[in-house]
Amino acid sequence: MAETKTPQAPPHNEEAERAVLGAMFLDPNAVSMVQPYLRPDDFYYNSNRRVCEAIYHVFDAGHKADILTVTGELQKTKCLDEAGGLDYVASLSNVVPSSANVEYYAQAVQDCAIRRALIQTSGNIGLAAYDQSSDGLHLLEWAQQRLFNLSNERQNTTVKRTSELMTGLMEFLENAHKEKKTVTGVPSGFSDMDEKTTGFQKSEFIIIGARPSRGKTALALTMASNITIKNNIPAAFLTLEMSAQQLMMRILSSETQISLQKLSTGFFQTKNFNDILSAGAKMNNAPLYIVDMPNMRLLDLRAQARRLRAQQKVKIIFIDYLGLITTDDPRTPRYQQMADVSRSLKQLARELEIPIVALSQLTREAEKEKPSLASIRESGAIEQDADMVIFITSKQDKDKTDEEKDEEARGNVKLKLEIAKQRNGPTGDIDVIFQKEFTRFVPCVHERDER
Repeated sequence: MAETKTPQAPPHNEEAERAVLGAMFLDPNAVSMVQPYLRPDDFYYNSNRRVCEAIYHVFDAGHKADILTVTGELQKTKCLDEAGGLDYVASLSNVVPSSANVEYYAQAVQDCAIRRALIQTSGNIGLAAYDQSSDGLHLLEWAQQRLFNLSNERQNTTVKRTSELMTGLMEFLENAHKEKKTVTGVPSGFSDMDEKTTGFQKSEFIIIGARPSRGKTALALTMASNITIKNNIPAAFLTLEMSAQQLMMRILSSETQISLQKLSTGFFQTKNFNDILSAGAKMNNAPLYIVDMPNMRLLDLRAQARRLRAQQKVKIIFIDYLGLITTDDPRTPRYQQMADVSRSLKQLARELEIPIVALSQLTREAEKEKPSLASIRESGAIEQDADMVIFITSKQDKDKTDEEKDEEARGNVKLKLEIAKQRNGPTGDIDVIFQKEFTRFVPCVHERDER
């Protein structure tokens, strides 16, 4: 007698589903962290699906999702029995001790939901493939569209009528008229740049490009220091190239104006200790969060950015640098990997509603002539996705004045920050000085500043 094979259950993770719901009961912030990952239909068990629907409804109404509010919502919708009853809902709050790993649980549930959707979609494609009456090429296009739709469903989409948007727009214009701020976004600390850009705006994807060893990291750190130390605005710096200790040393050198070499080797004067302690106190109080992760995958970067936004309330994220971010499939051509990274960071900036500033290297041709958007290395998608592109450029040696050459010999290099692209503002150049000894950028002194 042949052995009957038991049908395999669709992918699901009951423990992760219960853990997600339990974490959302414990921490209101966990709900906003779970929503980008999960819809109620992503839960395999109908009881968990109903509880998730109730939690989302209570949260979206502006209330805390606890046992009373959620059971009240389930009773109102007559779904309490479907949700497993009062005892089951109450038991969920004891499943996990804290909400610390809620994203991990949510991703586990999402993974199972994606697999179930893939099984269903591939099954439908397989059945359609047996139909000899359909054209093979048309069937292939249909199958690709089904898979694309499956991927597209995972992206957050908001559809609003203009009447809904006008209320927020009019409030913004009224406040702008009252306050008349020249800088409405996150200030870079360079007045000429802030005048052209009005600051780094929400949801912008910004590229800072330069050849190697031309000061990309120094410029980003100078901006991060201006933002956090001088303006007390929370910011994050994700470093894939240097260690966190090296970055802290650079910031300290910039703040104290003590040579980075002297700080690194200990050959600074005893009288400098007061300056070091004073700068250290400012750095200690600054809301700057450094993430040191040399082999950062795109998936890890996105999770880290969401966590920093939710927990530390960062208003801007710097990434040093694009070329070191890896994707999940290293076999994909490099230009396609970078296109995926660029598109993903653009979407992340919109999702988190903060500017994301990523550093990128330029091609060798940028050393011989003025760089263009095509000078950005590895993928043309980066120049398309970016809302703003800033190049660090310098004069050719033959074009420099004797005074500029003397200044360079003293470690003060005159450079330009060229805004090569800006979707919502003008382009143009900003003169700056790169003080190599202290690895920091400072604005040039203009006549109008002197006046």
